[in-house]
Amino acid sequence: MRHNLAHLTVLMIAIASAGPCFAQVERQGETFKLHNIFSRGMVLQRDKPIKVWGWAKPGEKVTVTLGQESAEATAAGAAPVEVFGCTNDYKGLGKWEIELAPREASSEPIHLIATSGGEKVTLDNILIGDVWVMHGQSNMAFPAGKANTSDLLPQANLPLLRLYSITGNEQATLQDDIRPEAITTEGGWVISSPETARDFSAIGYVFGLNVQRTLQIPIGVIKTARGGASIESMVPAHKFDEHPLAKRYAEHVRKQMAEFDPEAEADRMWANAKARAKRKNQPEPERPDPKNLRSWNVPGKSPSDMASVHNGMFGVFKGYNIKGVLFHQGYNNTIGGNFWPKRYRVLMKLMVEGWREDFNDPELPVGVIGFCADGKGAQYSENFEVQGTANAPFIRESQRLGLDDVGDPVNTVFIPAYDIQSQGLHPGQKREHGWRSAKWALGKIYGVKGVRWIEPIKLVSAGAHGDVMVLGFDMRVQPDDGSGMPRGFSIAGEDGKYYMAHARYAEYGKEHMWTHGARSIQVWSPMVEKPVAVRYGWGVAPMGNLYVAGQQDQPFPSFRTDNWDPPESEDPAEKADDDRKQRKEDAEARLAARRTKEASMGEEFVTRLDKLSVPIVPLEDAAQKGMK
Repeated sequence: MRHNLAHLTVLMIAIASAGPCFAQVERQGETFKLHNIFSRGMVLQRDKPIKVWGWAKPGEKVTVTLGQESAEATAAGAAPVEVFGCTNDYKGLGKWEIELAPREASSEPIHLIATSGGEKVTLDNILIGDVWVMHGQSNMAFPAGKANTSDLLPQANLPLLRLYSITGNEQATLQDDIRPEAITTEGGWVISSPETARDFSAIGYVFGLNVQRTLQIPIGVIKTARGGASIESMVPAHKFDEHPLAKRYAEHVRKQMAEFDPEAEADRMWANAKARAKRKNQPEPERPDPKNLRSWNVPGKSPSDMASVHNGMFGVFKGYNIKGVLFHQGYNNTIGGNFWPKRYRVLMKLMVEGWREDFNDPELPVGVIGFCADGKGAQYSENFEVQGTANAPFIRESQRLGLDDVGDPVNTVFIPAYDIQSQGLHPGQKREHGWRSAKWALGKIYGVKGVRWIEPIKLVSAGAHGDVMVLGFDMRVQPDDGSGMPRGFSIAGEDGKYYMAHARYAEYGKEHMWTHGARSIQVWSPMVEKPVAVRYGWGVAPMGNLYVAGQQDQPFPSFRTDNWDPPESEDPAEKADDDRKQRKEDAEARLAARRTKEASMGEEFVTRLDKLSVPIVPLEDAAQKGMK
């Protein structure tokens, strides 16, 4: 094991030392460099200290002038700089850092001039405002030009909206600088325009568009999303040892890293490639270069592995102060060996805490946009039970509960997204996510008058009354379609077998509408005589139609009242004992039985539905305005 670890270490150093980088950028001279997060056209975070750092010859004095303010520093002694593939560009240099006083927002462009040892770097058109990070996987990276945001691109000529994008820079160790080729917005910050916004994150563009126009201050948006990434790759490395579940996982990955043999992996990949070529009557491919394997095949660097995306795409610019983060991820954690909902909940909390530590802001605003819905998995009456066996709702639940575990409802929010349903793993409907996130930020973080964002509704009671489950909420939960009929519920007895259920509001009369209206929902299925649990919005693209006080921008989150968790081992090397085929067959049998039962009831079924709105819980005991 020690031999293999040494082999891997030498390999990583050899690749990281290759250079110089093929793309040098404006803020990098031969012996004097600024970190690559800095460029002309950038937005610096208002109301927080402004840090500027880079590298120079050891002992050299560095002077940085921003507008009319200057500061000096002396470069430290030479030390290794982690920049994968570019290490030689920094060889023999020492780090320097200056800090300038916080400033108010300003749309007046200023210059940054940095000098050292006869070298000079000048960056112009710099603004002071708010900087937001768009983090997650491919649905956060999905470009505005390919989504339902494309018709908003003519509005993108916004001089005060600036964009910056990092992609494909997952690394096994925390990086000190960003590889120039990983910066996909022309090597640095760009001004928003129909051309520059087209390839930028659709969600990030809509968010920035609405926030900037409303606040009328400079807004910078940094996209750090990586397609196919699991949440494990987005948690800062130093956080894994803080929880037993996360620590066991981290030790498992470290063991894989220590045992990894790139030569053997290259041979394995080559054998597979040759077999595929033979089946297709194609020429034999060349053997992969063991020194340049794709990241997915390298333990610790794979976008599925601990901290890899954070190392090269988010933590790499910590020190550059920001206003907040939007996070949109989840699909990768619903499939195969990545489905660990209990661990996901733990990692969600650790991730947010780690960001706050990295950026020295214990109240850093964080919005989590729930795992999106693939419309191909749309749930309806004819497939309800089958779609209810999906992994997706457990990950959505872990996102919501993990964020709740942070214990900061003032500065965090979970924004459900399951109601935005269009087909494909990359649904084209992104405008809604960007707008909802902007609405939350404007209403709750910025306190803009006239922007209404309602506090999350809570389920305050759930109890069986005969064959009916009665749910009570502390605020109104209403459909946004005017039907007045809640949909998307399922119900189960002690056997844990869920069936699609029918739901109605308990009608306490017009005179009590203000205090009791749309707060009690009565749920029933002829298949369950003694119900003990209810689920709502439980599927990949569930049938739920409830919204917070009927607000279209705030879907009521999926939830369950049971604690019947899917099988999940505490040993990360041990796969869960889960027979998906059997699950599907069981669900299909329940679906057929339910449809047969309801059809056989005839008029009795209709009569029972008509009576379902008759209140079961007395008025004085029912959920009502002000209940907690």
